[in-house]
Amino acid sequence: MSYPITAIAAAICGLFLLILAIDTVRQRLRTHTAFGEGDGDVRLIQAMRAHGNLAEHAPIALILIGLLEGAKVHHLALTAVAAFFLFARLMHAWGLYLPIKDKPPVPRQIGVIGTWLSLAILSIWMLVTVARLNF
Repeated sequence: MSYPITAIAAAICGLFLLILAIDTVRQRLRTHTAFGEGDGDVRLIQAMRAHGNLAEHAPIALILIGLLEGAKVHHLALTAVAAFFLFARLMHAWGLYLPIKDKPPVPRQIGVIGTWLSLAILSIWMLVTVARLNF
């Protein structure tokens, strides 16, 4: 396989997305909610946002990982950034399921910062790689 980092990251994201989707359906069945937030049910909203947020962020990260892998960038460095992204997504989802007191839970904060940092790294790395290979 010529894209093992992308394949593993995509497989992990796919399984994680499936787990979060199943929990969202469980919460919808519990609240008898076919669509929407179930009159503001906290557990349903947490499940929906954990699932939705992963679905919003994973595609661009996986595309960037795949493009960088195809450009044959440093294998170990790309593996580290991909693993960091996956860790951040796990932390974010975990943090969304925790109760909110005064501020968002620490795992959620780590997840947000980690996701943004990994997306910034991947995006800048891609721009530098394209510039280096084409200009």
